[in-house]
Amino acid sequence: MDVGKQDPDVSGRKIKTVFNKILIANRGEIACRVIRTAKKLGISSVAVYSDADRDALHVKMADEAVHIGPAPSSQSYIAISKILDAVRATGADAVHPGYGFLSENANFADALKTAGVAFIGPPVPAIEAMGDKITSKRIAAAAGVSTVPGHMGLIEDAAEAVRIAASIGYPVMIKASAGGGGKGMRIAWNDTETREGFQSSRNEAKASFGDDRIFIEKFVTEPRHIEIQVLGDQHGNIVYLGERECSIQRRNQKVIEEAPSSFLDAATRKAMGEQAVALAREVGYFSAGTVEFIADAEKNFYFLEMNTRLQVEHPVTELVTGLDLVEEMIRIAAGERLRFGQDDVRLNGWAIESRVYAEDPYRNFLPSIGRLTRYRPPVEGRREDGTIVRNDTGVFEGSEISMYYDPIIAKLCAWAPDRITAIDAMGRALDDFEVEGIGHNLPFLSAVMAQPRFREGRLTTAYIAEEFPVGFSGVEPDGTQARLLAAVAAFINVRIVRRSAQISGALANHARSIGREWIATVADREFACAMVQHGAVNVVAFADGPSLAVSSDWLPGDSHATFVVNGEAAGVKVSLNGSGLRLRWRGIDVTAFVRSPRVAELARLMPVKPPPDTSKMLLCPMPGVITSLAVRVGDTVEAGQTLATVEAMKMENVLRAERRAVVKAIAARAGASLAVDQLIMEFE
Repeated sequence: MDVGKQDPDVSGRKIKTVFNKILIANRGEIACRVIRTAKKLGISSVAVYSDADRDALHVKMADEAVHIGPAPSSQSYIAISKILDAVRATGADAVHPGYGFLSENANFADALKTAGVAFIGPPVPAIEAMGDKITSKRIAAAAGVSTVPGHMGLIEDAAEAVRIAASIGYPVMIKASAGGGGKGMRIAWNDTETREGFQSSRNEAKASFGDDRIFIEKFVTEPRHIEIQVLGDQHGNIVYLGERECSIQRRNQKVIEEAPSSFLDAATRKAMGEQAVALAREVGYFSAGTVEFIADAEKNFYFLEMNTRLQVEHPVTELVTGLDLVEEMIRIAAGERLRFGQDDVRLNGWAIESRVYAEDPYRNFLPSIGRLTRYRPPVEGRREDGTIVRNDTGVFEGSEISMYYDPIIAKLCAWAPDRITAIDAMGRALDDFEVEGIGHNLPFLSAVMAQPRFREGRLTTAYIAEEFPVGFSGVEPDGTQARLLAAVAAFINVRIVRRSAQISGALANHARSIGREWIATVADREFACAMVQHGAVNVVAFADGPSLAVSSDWLPGDSHATFVVNGEAAGVKVSLNGSGLRLRWRGIDVTAFVRSPRVAELARLMPVKPPPDTSKMLLCPMPGVITSLAVRVGDTVEAGQTLATVEAMKMENVLRAERRAVVKAIAARAGASLAVDQLIMEFE
């Protein structure tokens, strides 16, 4: 088998003698991902869906679909009885759990086994052993795997958590024993943060996993999150498929992943891989699994946990190994032996994944819900320059992003022979990705791709907090970028004006005169320029700098186009904004104005309208449910004091006072569902 090519989808061959029908006990992009491989292998697929997902993409893609209940996952996607009913109703002989939901639920896997249905995943004992974070660390230590110092016993209350944290030494990581995906996880630097973090972690753990057990371990400073992909069959063969760097995280939720890691050398990669295999062998593991490590600046690494499922970020491993991990999981569940050994595994090139989330980076990445009024991902496949773009998604234009589930829209991946080329390919793909109707993190992802620190590979799990200490407010264009956007704006303006001047039936000597001199304003910079056309190319001649040649097939009404500026292509999103042009590119979001010199002179005299004063209000920063109010009318609050807690997309968000104030009125109550910017309380 050729392990190491970049196009995993060409390797499948139909499995003729095992599964006839696979039910996917999941939703969204991972359900679509499994369905694609099932189709490739000639296996029928069954989707399950809640009320909120009745019109979802995975339902449309599957050969059959079964309704399993209301929108809350506790009444649908993690209701074992309802999944089993769907299995019986459709005659499915295997179930793929995807990730999240029931993917690491030993009771679910055991129930399928009892029903005579194959679970496309690891054996029940391995799920049980690795699913409990406390037990897994004990087993890892026994298997010779490096572990982080910490308290592996159960913690009863916040007071005990504070005592344990103090004995370990700050900072500490508070984690849910059954946790994953960043839920039920907090970093605490002092007793107060431990007390608050313990309760929030417990609440999130109970809501997400039905298990509120918590443990505490030492938090490694300057850490890098590096994980090893393992794959084993039911005949004792286990291999590791290299590593994934997952250090770009926000609130312990991965945002950007890559394979391989620029940090590891061959010796460290081998050591980590062998320890991961040793742990898998210790628990009799088979199927795909991931062993997560934390590494310090000296390349010391420590076991974090083992995820007994397919990871969200598995596509980057597929791109550098040429394997289809879902296909391998299906073959292993069917009893097949691995078709390759450790010596056959080669890492070819570099792959990067950007998670496109329904989160508003301009509002501190708060969840955003609503309808995708526009969804146009970049074209997938191999490009002329040899790079590859892949987009795993579970939505389409018109889809609804629900408050009930994780806010992931898509996983955009780019492959190239080397890291910098892969980063550049990702940057172009992000420029070409159109999402409208909800808040999303595309501009933030673009900004990261351009940062020198990221391009140099100097990463830690604190990257986002360190690079964006006061949050993300967009990318301010530098002089060169502003000039490029000014040229694009001038090109668009002249094309609009020329089109407006083309009035059919007009007398030749009554044609509208189009001026040559313009003032383009971008990010408070003014560029005096003249537009000169040379065939299909328009030359923007700047009064204070070199001319730029611009060509594009953009037409009025196009929301995106590629503009070739002095030979360099730029994918720019374009929309009208009053008398201006909203241009978005590389994380930059500006409204450009192109005016005649006289109009520009008058525009400078116009007053700027100030924004409304909300300094004495606490507004709900996202659509969600008020789970608690920590103050009453008349209370004096201090800066940083907890005011309320809002739950959205299964995550708790603590709202704190920005300054010392007195509570004048409370407009919301605990349990109320609020819209974004809805008033919670006022201050005197």
